[in-house]
Formats: sequence, C-alpha cells, structure tokens
Amino acid sequence: MDHDETGDVPFMQQLLDNPFLLLFLGVLIPMVVYTLWGVIDILTIPVAK
Repeated sequence: MDHDETGDVPFMQQLLDNPFLLLFLGVLIPMVVYTLWGVIDILTIPVAK
C-alpha cells in the first residue's frame, strides 16, 4: 500500500488523535456540568422563614 496521498488531515481527526486533549475534556466537561448542576440545585432551594 502506497500512501502517496498528500491531502490534509481533517480537523476532527487531529482533535480525536490527541489523547491529552481528550483526557482534559473528559475531566473538564463533567466537572463543569456537575458544578453548574450543584449551583442551580442550591439556588432552587426555597428560603426558610
């Protein structure tokens, strides 16, 4: 098999080929979602009288 193709690598392939970026996103996205969920949950608690 010859790999004479000189085309550019697609952006999504470059993105998904980076394991450190995937690790960073895999930690960052759940952290942000759960933090926002917790803040919204706290803000929706009724005020005691």
